[in-house]
Amino acid sequence: MDISVNIAGVKLKNPIITASGTCGFGREMNEIFPISALGAVAGKGTTLKAREGNPSPRIAETPSGMLNSVGLQNPGVDYFIENELPFMKNAGATVIANIAGSTIEDYVETARIISDTSTDMVELNISCPNVKNGGLAFGVDPKTVSEVTKRVKDVLRQPLIVKLSPNVTSITDIALAAESAGADAVSLINTLLGMRIDIKTGKPVLANMFGGLSGPAVLPVAIRMVYQVSHAVKIPVIGMGGIMSAENVIEFMYAGAKAVMIGTASIIDPAAPYKILKDYEKLCESGFFK
Repeated sequence: MDISVNIAGVKLKNPIITASGTCGFGREMNEIFPISALGAVAGKGTTLKAREGNPSPRIAETPSGMLNSVGLQNPGVDYFIENELPFMKNAGATVIANIAGSTIEDYVETARIISDTSTDMVELNISCPNVKNGGLAFGVDPKTVSEVTKRVKDVLRQPLIVKLSPNVTSITDIALAAESAGADAVSLINTLLGMRIDIKTGKPVLANMFGGLSGPAVLPVAIRMVYQVSHAVKIPVIGMGGIMSAENVIEFMYAGAKAVMIGTASIIDPAAPYKILKDYEKLCESGFFK
C-alpha cells in the first residue's frame, strides 16, 4: 500500500519522521531498526559552532511528559557535515537538518554551509533566544519570523521547514508570517515552556529553571494548533507533540498534518518510530484510515 507523502517536492516513503533532538543523528536507532524505513530523520539541532549546552540537571519528569533544558548541545555544523550526514545518507535516510542560532546571521551562515550538501530538507528552529533582541525567542514575533525565514530561504537550495513555537499568542499569525516569507512547510509544535520545583529545597529542579515540556501531556495543545495552522496556510503542515501511537498519528492527519514527527516516545522506547510506523501501516491496510 502506498503511504508516501510529498512535502515541498520531497517524496517521503511514509509520513513518520523523527523529531529533532530526540534521536541524535540516528546512529543508535539504526542499531535497533533501519532508519531508512522512516519517512525522514530530523537530526539534532545544529548550530554554526559547537555548543556544550546547559548545566545539569537538565531533564526532569512531569506527569505525562518531561521537561528538558539541554540547550542545543551539538558538535557544530562542520562536524555534522563531515561525520553525521555521510552516516545518515549511507544508511539510506532522507535527511532533515535542523538548524538553530543566536542571531539571524548565525542562521544564515549555517544554512549557507548546509545548502551545498546532500541534506534533503532544512528545519529552522526559531524557538532560540535572539541575543540582539534581549533574549526574546525568534519565533514569538511575526516580523522576526518573517525576517529570519526570508534571510535563510535566500541562501538555501533545499526546501525550508519552519518549526513553530507554541509559546505565542497567535500561532496562525506566526505560521502566516513564515509562509509569506517563503517557508515551504511548517512543523509544530515545539515544546511548551514549563517548570518544576523540588519541594525539599524550594528550588527549580532544572539548573536553567525553565524547560521545554513534551510528551503526551501536550497532545491536545498540539492537535489544536495543527488544526488552526492547517486551515490558515496553504503550505504543508508537519505535526508533532505527544505522539505515542499510530492512532495519535491519524488524529494529527485529521487535524490537517501531512506528516508527523515522533519525539519523546523515542526516549521512552528508541524503537517507537518504527513500531508506530508498522502499526500505522496496519491501520491503513485495514481500511481504518484512508
